[in-house]
Formats: sequence, structure tokens, C-alpha cells
Amino acid sequence: MSLLRRRHATVMDLLNRLQQWESITALSVLQEIVAWLRPANANADTAGKEAASRMNDLSAALETKPEFRAQLSECLRSWLTDANFFPAFAALGILPRQGFRSELSRRLYEQLNPAPKDPADLASMLSLIFTRQDDADWVNAVPNEAWLSLFVTLWHTPDGEMRPFMVRAIDELLYALEMLSIWVAAEELEPDLVRLEPRMQERESAFVGLQRELSSFVRDYEAWMGGDESRWHDAAHARVMLDQCAKEIAWFRKRSVSHGTSISLTYLLERLEQTLARIEAILDIVNLSDFQRSRDTSLVLFRELITATTQRNSVRALWRQNLRVLSRTVTENASDHGEHYVTRDRSEYLVMLRSAAGAGLIIPLMAWMKIDTQAARLDAGTETLLICLIYGFGFVLIHMFGFTIATKQPAMTAARFASAVEKEGRGGANPKLLAKLLVQVTRSQFIAIIGNVTVALSLALLITWGWQHWQGEALLSIEQQHYQQHALLPFASLALLHAGIAGIWLFLSGLIAGYFDNRAAYLSVAERFKHHPLARRLLPQRWRENIGTYLAEHNGAIAGNFLFGVMLGATGYLGLLTGLPLDIRHVAFSSANLGFAGVTEPVLFATLLGYVLLIGLVNLAVSFVLALFVALRSRGVRISSNGKLLRSLWQEIREQPSALIWPPKDADKKTEAS
Repeated sequence: MSLLRRRHATVMDLLNRLQQWESITALSVLQEIVAWLRPANANADTAGKEAASRMNDLSAALETKPEFRAQLSECLRSWLTDANFFPAFAALGILPRQGFRSELSRRLYEQLNPAPKDPADLASMLSLIFTRQDDADWVNAVPNEAWLSLFVTLWHTPDGEMRPFMVRAIDELLYALEMLSIWVAAEELEPDLVRLEPRMQERESAFVGLQRELSSFVRDYEAWMGGDESRWHDAAHARVMLDQCAKEIAWFRKRSVSHGTSISLTYLLERLEQTLARIEAILDIVNLSDFQRSRDTSLVLFRELITATTQRNSVRALWRQNLRVLSRTVTENASDHGEHYVTRDRSEYLVMLRSAAGAGLIIPLMAWMKIDTQAARLDAGTETLLICLIYGFGFVLIHMFGFTIATKQPAMTAARFASAVEKEGRGGANPKLLAKLLVQVTRSQFIAIIGNVTVALSLALLITWGWQHWQGEALLSIEQQHYQQHALLPFASLALLHAGIAGIWLFLSGLIAGYFDNRAAYLSVAERFKHHPLARRLLPQRWRENIGTYLAEHNGAIAGNFLFGVMLGATGYLGLLTGLPLDIRHVAFSSANLGFAGVTEPVLFATLLGYVLLIGLVNLAVSFVLALFVALRSRGVRISSNGKLLRSLWQEIREQPSALIWPPKDADKKTEAS
């Protein structure tokens, strides 16, 4: 028997089984059909093709049984005519209005003691039909044409019998439209939004204007559906109001960077965006004058509802969703500060070089203090505490002097890169623009490492030579020199693994800096310090203003740098406690240690210097990749095509290979023009 005949026989077996039932319900029919359509293959592309093929077979088989097809269609039409659409249209796929903890409690309880499902409710019905979490994968992979063909086949109606269902569906859509607009208007009273824009209490916002326009639209549409042709209300003005609401949300996001955000605010803005998207989708669906757009949007909404249904009680999906919200809360500030870590012209490039060179003056002193602390043979706890303080206060001092640690850049530049992806549009970005930004980022990282490494290494060599000259003995003992040399070996000492650990701490320090920057803005640290009762008694107003402004602007950097130092210093102690080979290798400190190691052979020195640069590459790669991953996920965007991006990057390098390490002349002209 051919494959086509075997498949046809399977379809006929399904239909024969349904025909033998004593009573047919919409739920039982749809459960059987979806279970039969569900592909066995987990691959999305293959699964979509398999399900689409089965849909075509089912449609063809039903054509051969016109009486049974009419019976099924009547059953399904009757259910849809009486079904409650509103909860699905107004809630599925939109962040719940209650917070994370309440929603988590609800989902956990649903896992333990599920609520009874009402087949008359569309949201419940979908959860009874699409019962597996991977159902959304194949549903989304099936082409529009296959779904349309199946729907037309199942809901086949003689002329005139479709109107009751259409009227019912449109009534539910209009009710959802009006309720969603009321929820949007009510959000303007949220304290977080009022904090960002106090004038919202004195003027009508776009959210209220949208609600009033949609309320008028719904009343007129209902009258038009009742036969009053004069009440036709075009949705053009409602779409203008939607655009104004979207701009207002974008303005809130931008303002939250300087005024501070919170998980609740980010959650609120995400929910507003989702609600506005649902309102726009409903407007498209009820616009019967553009049938193609209405049909396509209906299918998009259908897929969204199925996806939301499969994740409705998933604790994992809720956790992943809120992690994205939390990540966006933290990375918003990193994106703003990331602009300062990207050099676009030669003046910025030289400023970065001077800033990195300044850090190179302090790093050897920190490395020397650490070596002396380890040589003191203190107990492990005391030694770790002192090293943490050396690193922590050293990094804070570097920041306070306005210097730059090269490896601190990736967490900021990755957020800046993700922000550029988002500005180009959700779901993709212009690969040429991203390639140019990558070249700028690479150039900035290069000159920062050159500044750190050359100055730190030179100063360490100078200290070693001076000590030998004035004291008549080597700065480090033979054992210490061998240890510092061995520590740079990429595999024998696990230097690359330890460089990767340092990259993880660099990534985390960027998140920490973003969090504290955000908290400082959210809590108005500058104003609090300016009006603090004790500070008012001890300091004059100008001092309070200056100190408050400095704390507000540098709170995140100070906290991130200090805690980064603590993480670096505590890694070895953590390895001692766990018995794991944990340690850190940082390119700037490794270059200083190379200078202290007393290497006199040119070949060995060049080899170890190469290992130092390799450590730096791992530092940068790990921290940048992690930071970019979090920043992209937090914004719900992606790089549309890695292949196109790599090709654009290669084209940029071929056109101006020197741009990777030195800004081209036209960069200065573009900056002046802008």
C-alpha cells in the first residue's frame, strides 16, 4: 500500500471512529482532531509540514462524507455561537495584572489542584484541546493556508448560517476591545508612571484619549452592525491614538533610564505594550473592509492564544518571562552608559587610550600588594579578606580617578549593541549598522587593552628593575617568579579556565553596576542626600548638592567595581572550600605579574606576553557574550541573521582593515557633521 493510501486510511479510521460515537460534542471532536494532527516529530519545520499534510488529508476526507461534515460543522458552530470569548481575547498572552508572587502561587496551586474547565469558555476549551507544552511549536510552524483550509472545512456553513456566529464573535471582540482600553487608561494612575511624569495628574494622557476614542468606536460599530449605515466609524483615529500611546511608553522607558526603573515599572510597561498590541490586533480583525488583513491577523491571534494556553500554568515560563523583565530592568542603565565605552572618532580613541593608561599605573601596585599579602603566610580567611579589599578599593580608586579597565567594557558595550538591535526593530536589525558598531566596539576594546597592558607591564618592569638596582636583590623570590610564570600557561595552569571565570565576574559586575545605578536614580539619591537631616547640619548646601550628584551618577560604578574586586579576591578561597581548581586570571593583572616575574629571555618573555593577550581575549569574549545574551533576551529581540552579520562585518574589515585598531579619517568628519 502506498504512503498516500496508508495516510488516507488513517484519516478514514479517524472519521469512522467519530461517526460511531453516540453523541458528538465540540470538545471531544476537537480533542480527537488535534490529537491526530499532532506530529510525532519534534523538529519545528518537519512538524509543521507533517501537520499541514495531515490537515489537507483531513479536508479531502471530509469532502467525501458531506453529511457527516455538515453534522460536525453544525456542532462546532453551535458551540462557538454560545462560547465566551472575552477571557481569551482580554487575558491570554498578556502579562497578568497581579504581580509575580501572586501569579506564581496561582500556577503552583493549579499544578497541584487544577480548577475545573468550562467547555463554554474559549480559554478553558483551548487548554483542554492543546494539552502539551510543545503544541505551540507545531501550531506556529503550520502555514496560514493549511489552517484556513481546515477552518473552512470544519466550519462549513450554508449561506446565511454563519451570521449568528460572526455577530457573536464581533460582539465579544468589541467588548474585549473596550475593556482593554479601560485597563490601559487606568494604568496612568500607577505611582511609577506618575513619578516619571507628575504632569499626568494635570492633563489627559494618550491612554485616556485612546479609551474615549475606542468607547465611541465600539458604540458606533454596534449601531452599524444593527443596520444604521450612518454610524460607520473609521478606526484611523484610534490607530493614531495607539501610535501616541506607543510613543508615550517609549518615552517612559527612556525617562526611566535617568530617573530609575523597577521590576514593577518594567512589568507595567511590558503589559501596556502587550495590551496595545492586542487592541491593534482586534481593530484589524473587526475591520471587515480589509478582509486579507483581518484574516491574517486572526491567524496571528489564534497562534498567540495557543502559545499562551500552553504556558498558562507553566512555572518555568513564568520564571523565564520575569527573568527577562528583571534583566531589562538591570540592563537599561548599562545601555545608556555603554555609549561612553564606544569610540567613534580619533579624539574619543585617544581619550580612551589615556584613560586606560591611567588604570595601568594603579594595577601594578595592586598586583604587588596582592603578592606581598600572599607572601605573608596569613591564614586563608584573613588573606582572602585582604585581597578582596585590595582589589575592591583599587578598582574603586581607578574609577574615581576617571580611568578605565579594559575588561569592564564588554558588559556596557553589549547592552549598547543590544539597544542598537532593538532600535532597528523587534525581531531583527540592519546587519551593516551592527557590523559598524562591532568594529567600533572592537577598536575600543583594543586600545583599552593596549593602554592597560603596556603601561601596567612597563611600570611593573620598572619597579622590578628599580628594586634590583636599589636593594641589590630580586623583587620576588625564585619560587614566586616561577609561580607567576607558570600561572600564565594556558593549559598547564588552567589559565584560560581561570580567565573564563574572571569573564563571568566581569559580566556579573556589569549587572551589579546597572542595578545600583538604577536604584540610585529610582530612589533619587541626590535629592535625598541634599535634604538629609544630618547632612544639612554638617555640610553647606553646595557641598551636599555636589556629593549627592556624584553619588547618584557613580553609585553603580562604585558598587560594581568594589564587588567585582570582592568576587576576584574570593574565587581562590571558594576553590579551597570546594576542592575545585578555581582561580582568576585577568589580563591587566597578568601583564603586571609578567613584569614582576623576572623573565630575562626574550623568547620566553614574548611567549608569556602572548599568553597574557590570550587571557585578555577570553576575559573579553566570555563577558561580552554573556552580557549580549542577557541584553538581547531582556529586550525580546534577536540578531536576524548571524550569517548576514558576519558577511557585513567581513566586508567592513576588507574595506578598512585598519579601522579595527585605528579610527578612519572620515569618522571625525561624521562626528562633526552629527
